[in-house]
Formats: sequence, C-alpha cells, structure tokens
Amino acid sequence: MHDNAAASDRGQSAIDSSCLTRRSFLGSLAALAAAPSVVPRTGLAASQAGGPPIPVRSWNHLTISVTDIGRSREFYQGLFGMTIAARQARTLVLRIGDGPQFLALGGGRPDVEPRISHFCLTVDDFDDARLVRILGENGVAPVEQGGGNAPRRVRIRMRGAEFGGAPEGTPELYFGDPDGVLGQLQDTTYCGGEGLLGELCERPEPSPSAGLIALRDINHFTVFVSDQQRSIDFYQGLFGMPITRSQGALPLLSVGSGRQFLALAPGPGPARIHHACMTMENFQHEEVMATLEEFGIRPRAAGAQGPPEPLTSYVTMRMPDRGGAPQGTPELYFTDPDGILLQLQDVRYCGGGGYLGDVCT
Repeated sequence: MHDNAAASDRGQSAIDSSCLTRRSFLGSLAALAAAPSVVPRTGLAASQAGGPPIPVRSWNHLTISVTDIGRSREFYQGLFGMTIAARQARTLVLRIGDGPQFLALGGGRPDVEPRISHFCLTVDDFDDARLVRILGENGVAPVEQGGGNAPRRVRIRMRGAEFGGAPEGTPELYFGDPDGVLGQLQDTTYCGGEGLLGELCERPEPSPSAGLIALRDINHFTVFVSDQQRSIDFYQGLFGMPITRSQGALPLLSVGSGRQFLALAPGPGPARIHHACMTMENFQHEEVMATLEEFGIRPRAAGAQGPPEPLTSYVTMRMPDRGGAPQGTPELYFTDPDGILLQLQDVRYCGGGGYLGDVCT
C-alpha cells in the first residue's frame, strides 16, 4: 500500500521542487518506523458514544485530472474494459466493477496538472443541507456558492442537466480537510449520473474492448499530510473511521465495515492524494506485471530513482516490520499516460499480512 519508491504526480513535480524521490520516501519510512504509534485523541477526534456525526459507508469514486481525455479513455478502457456509465459534459465516468463505484476523467487540456483531484465517500440518506449543517457544527464552514476549495470548508455544487445532472440540479458536496485535500460526500447510490442523488446511469456505453484486467472495487487512498495526528482527528471526529490495523507505525483508518481504508502518512512535499488502489480477482503480481507489459506499461528499471515515468510499473515488498508477510507482501504500482500513480491488489487486500495482504486481525 505505502509506496517505497513513492513517486508524486508528474505534473505536480513541475511546480514542487521537493517532489518525492525514492530516497526521501525511504527516509520518511524510517522516521515512521522510529515514531511512536499514533493513538487517537479524545473529544472531537474520537468516535463519539452515539456514533460519529457523519457515518461513512464506502469509497465511491476518484476523479483524476488528465491532459488528454481521449488518450486516457483509450488507456483505461483498453486495459480494464471500463464502461462509460455517464457523462458530465466533457468529464467521463468510467464504471469500476458492477458500480456504482467509478473513476472519472476530467481536465483534458495540456496545461492541466495531472493528479488525483479528489476522492468521494458515501453516506446513507444523503441530504446536502443536513450535511452542511453538521459539518458547520464540527468546524467545517460553508463557502459561498461557486467558491473555491480551502481547508475546513464545504461547498455544494449543483450539477445541472448540461453537466449530466438533474434539471433542477444534482447537489454534490465537497469538503477540504485540514490541509485542503479535497473530498466529496454523496449517497450510497451515487453513480455520477442523473437524478437528485446522481443515481441514474441508464445510458451506459460499453467499452470497445473487453480489457485485460477486470477491476472490482476501490480499496484505499494514501494521502500525504502535514500533520498526521491532526488529520486523523479530523477524519475520525467527523466520519468515525476507526483504526483497526496498521502497517508498522502507519495507522490505517477503516472505511465502512469491509476492507477499504484511508492511509494518512506524514509525507514530504505538499499535502496531496498520493495514490489510489483498485482491486481485481486472482492477483498474482508476476502475472499482472506481464499483462501490464503486454499492454505497453513497461517495468521500471531496477534501482531507478525519482518519480516513475508515465506507463511504468513496479512492485514493492512490504515486509513484517510493516505488517507484511515473512517473505514480503507484494504491492503493485503503475502509472497512466500522464504519470498518475495507481495501485492494483487482490479483492481480499486489507492492508495486512499474507501474500495477498488479506490477513487483518
């Protein structure tokens, strides 16, 4: 899960001279291993006796900003056979598994900074006004309609019919965490389509090819933060997200009751979503690497330093000191045409031990 080669987004490296390298990331891992385990604080940061203010159920989607939507569509559909579940003007909603989970392709200009722009969590009985009120009561203040994203701020975007939403607008809720990393909250039925809940994706467009790997779900996001305890307090205080397992000194915040999680790592460089992980059946890392190479994603050269180039892949072995198997738990990463970093693991992966990372007690 936590990338030992650890490359930041290619576009981000152009504006951040402290962009992550293998050496700096290994240094941060060493600091983590030496640090005391993080213990959630009481008060707002602890799950309250009556439950968190906003219980979250699962991951819903990730949106990535790319420089060429057509090229990225060919890449993701060619590799994974992803159906276009909906269109939001130029943004394409690519279904993951049976849905409603998805990966959205946005941007589409040469000057776009390639990155994972935000992630989305789901809640039961989504009501934007109620959620904005609860967030405000817990220190996340609303901004004016159309305002920008900022730390501890929440805004509602009314996605109208011209962007694939309901005629009266589909409310979409965005919040900034303490570092301004952008998250979204939607209903458990949200598929990025029409309807008041964005739950109607009734005109899917099948992929022109079956793809080489069938994705099943979103597993986790790793976010680099400036103050780990502050970020843990924020996500636990609002959403619950208990720490039920860890990778050495790195705690994993559970999302819902399954195997999904959020990893908050004190990372070098600016706070950002470092990578997202999606799952597949029958994960065998050598076979997956061979499949990626067949598709044109070449293995990274041994000993390579710095951010991985676009269309490269590599495997890191997470050892017992970080909760992995005795011989190491293989964790597989690849970059898309813009250099955006993603991870592939088995559907049973929970960030734990065993070859598949599926042993979590």
